[in-house]
Amino acid sequence: MLKIFYLVPLLPLLGFLINFLFGKKINNEKISGIISSVAVLIPFIIGAGVLFEILSLPPEARKIPIHYFSWLFTGILNVNFAYVVDPLSLVMLLVVTGVGFLIHIYSLGYMHGDKEYHLFFSYMNLFIFTMLQLILADNFLLIFLGWEGVGLCSYLLIGFWYEKKFTGDAAKKAFVVNRIGDFGFMTAMFLIFNNFGTLDITHFIGKISSGVPLNDGLLVAIALLLFLGATGKSAQIPLFVWLPDAMAGPTPVSALIHAATMVTAGVYLIARVSLLYSLVPVVNTVILILGIFTALLAATMALKQNDIKKILAYSTISQLGFMFIALGVSAYHIAVFHLMTHAFFKALMFLGSGSVIHSMHEEQDIRNMGGLKDKMKITYITFLIGALAISGIPPLSGFFSKDEILWNTFIGSNPVFYIIVLFTAMLTAFYMFRLVALTFFGKPRYNTEHLHPHESPSTMTIPLIILAILAAIGGFIGLPHYTGAVNYFEHFLEPVFRQALTVYSTIHPHNEHSITLELILVAVSIIAAGLSAFLSFRLFSKKEKFENEKGFGKILEDKYYIDEAYDYAVITPIQKTSENFLWKIFDVKIIDGFVNWLAGYFVKLSADWRKIQTGVIQDYTTITVAGIVVIILYLLFL
Repeated sequence: MLKIFYLVPLLPLLGFLINFLFGKKINNEKISGIISSVAVLIPFIIGAGVLFEILSLPPEARKIPIHYFSWLFTGILNVNFAYVVDPLSLVMLLVVTGVGFLIHIYSLGYMHGDKEYHLFFSYMNLFIFTMLQLILADNFLLIFLGWEGVGLCSYLLIGFWYEKKFTGDAAKKAFVVNRIGDFGFMTAMFLIFNNFGTLDITHFIGKISSGVPLNDGLLVAIALLLFLGATGKSAQIPLFVWLPDAMAGPTPVSALIHAATMVTAGVYLIARVSLLYSLVPVVNTVILILGIFTALLAATMALKQNDIKKILAYSTISQLGFMFIALGVSAYHIAVFHLMTHAFFKALMFLGSGSVIHSMHEEQDIRNMGGLKDKMKITYITFLIGALAISGIPPLSGFFSKDEILWNTFIGSNPVFYIIVLFTAMLTAFYMFRLVALTFFGKPRYNTEHLHPHESPSTMTIPLIILAILAAIGGFIGLPHYTGAVNYFEHFLEPVFRQALTVYSTIHPHNEHSITLELILVAVSIIAAGLSAFLSFRLFSKKEKFENEKGFGKILEDKYYIDEAYDYAVITPIQKTSENFLWKIFDVKIIDGFVNWLAGYFVKLSADWRKIQTGVIQDYTTITVAGIVVIILYLLFL
């Protein structure tokens, strides 16, 4: 399969070109959808084949560079268009193409009848292509190409229904906020090239692998700037505000962004250069604290949201916070493990929410739903599995990954951080079962005379079933050590993170912790999640009336007024400065004033000189003779 690996990025690119250039001429939804879906399925199959080839090699040989051509050769800047196939990039490849394919299949039914059907699928293929560049690249510049590419695709897809103003606003917000993070990534690349003479990741890692002191100032700066880039793409404080508004796009787009592509980019970037972060423990502390703060803040916001997709959006931000918590305590394989399990259950729930919205004729307010479990049985059962998984209920996938994060937080930081993370996990179970209860249980709170909810078509329910199975059993490849089983996921990724963990172990000598203590904490997390989910279900499963929020509830409903604070502190000053100074003074009075003065001066000058042209021949003769006399006198007396 490695011989045809070039098809992995090539096919999504071809799918994009075919639908973008010839989609209107094809003018057939099925053909456009099939072309786009096959362009993602075949790369998944190739990725699976490469996985088996990699597994047949010894662990130390599971990093295979693939060089295609020389890209940039300018002076000392030498950049190749090359990929690296290793356990980390393979996990990401299978998640992106596997989950991405299911979302494409789901979109066949969800986007049926849309006038720009072919354009939607072309953008989806382009999204997959650019994400593949990001995760397979062997150098920072190629990663950045994919990094910017997914930003462009998010703009195109979030604003796909551009007739609605709020979708355009949401697309611009995502694009602009991510530019802030991208500035950090670019500056980090400049520092890397200027100080290490390379943008190749392997060469960079090799140069910092020996003889570099801990918390070296240059490495701290590079790590913080890369983390700034990660906070943009992976929606961490302070650059998380774009993600909830990204719900304005079609639901399959939300699933693709939140589960398989864009938001995972920041987590992947830090995992890819894990050795760098192992050498700067001070930055790890920053990542840990911001991850905890993001997870908690977003979870509390989700408690009082009523838009079914907004709840899932804040849930995504919170779960990304959990991944950064794992990165902050150097549990890199756990961060990637949670990234994978989250892709399963979050894609499942977003597509499930799309099924509900589709059936409810675009209604998204869960206060106007209720009683859907009997009318949409497949959607209900699969959505419930996703909710149980994200809540950390065993033996579903989210339990294994989230519990490992809790345990590593306990042994890798301090008890206060552990308690906050545990509390955040409880909030997760609470808001998810509030969502389940208000959507699927109780009496219908919609107009039963005009609305008749029904199950979605098989093109939408089959992906839900597959994702539900993955969300249910996906965690078994990463069983914790206390079970006595082999943790295949950790074992597979171990060569990628070996250097980083070696450095980490020298800084933090491993202390043996009793299995009894770990089992006690596991029991605590299960009980906490179970009680939280049960309490939430009891409170909301029969709720029929809703009052306006007051006090702290109103603050949560309005998301701590963070958007308003950004508007007041950043956007309004920029707008006023642009309008009152840059436009009315600098542009109108200075630039336009100078240009208008210059034009007026030459108009007046030309008017004066024009008077010389009298049209009288005697005047012209007199001037000519006078000129000749002046020349003769000049020559005589020079």
